[in-house]
Amino acid sequence: MPGVKPNHKQVTFNRAELEAILRIYGFKVAGGEWRDYAIDHLKDRAVFSIFRRSSEMPMFYVEKDPALARKQGMYKVVAASGHILKRGHELPQVLKVLEKPLKVVSK
Repeated sequence: MPGVKPNHKQVTFNRAELEAILRIYGFKVAGGEWRDYAIDHLKDRAVFSIFRRSSEMPMFYVEKDPALARKQGMYKVVAASGHILKRGHELPQVLKVLEKPLKVVSK
């Protein structure tokens, strides 16, 4: 209907959150590890996806889900396999998992 505003807002990353994510992203691009990213602002969460190549599935994604703010924390880093690498209440602490080189662990 014209003139009617939707009763929900999209979840977005704020400037400080994007600066923290893009700082790590810039280092990884300079090192040749990452090549592309995508940002999705959805109704219930915001997602920053990280790609080795734009034609592939994301290697990692950083998710902001305000519904989990009082529980495990609204931020998490998830690997392509779906495993949560780290979650928490403060984005800089959660992003530290991406700063160090990740090791392949056999089962």
